[in-house]
Amino acid sequence: METIGFHYVVEAAGCDEEILQDADRIRRIFLEAAKAGSMEVKASYFFKFSPTGVSGMVIVAESHISIHTWPEKRYAAIDVYTCGETADPEKAVDYILDAIKAEYAHVSEIKRGIEEDDDTFTHMILTWEEKLDRKNGRG
Repeated sequence: METIGFHYVVEAAGCDEEILQDADRIRRIFLEAAKAGSMEVKASYFFKFSPTGVSGMVIVAESHISIHTWPEKRYAAIDVYTCGETADPEKAVDYILDAIKAEYAHVSEIKRGIEEDDDTFTHMILTWEEKLDRKNGRG
């Protein structure tokens, strides 16, 4: 089955609050995640909200990776979308989840741009949950 792109939609819970409120640290994590996923970085922008939370995006040649955080809830909404055959978006997702110390992830992989016989396009969704083996420094 041919597809134009892979879009990972991730609900990350139990994350490290300090990381989730640090725009510079999240930028570094996302730039490294792009590298881990064999993506070519074109631009990035991250914004810290007051009093808390960060939104940001890395534009890659293959498309984008983005995040919005709620540190007070230890939650992050993450998107990784790539097209082409060189990128490994799942490696980027794994890198991000590890770096923000997520304890749980609900992941949807959406295969996008599946061409139908009538020159229209559709998508297919596969969803799973993971309890991650991290303790976040909590004891």
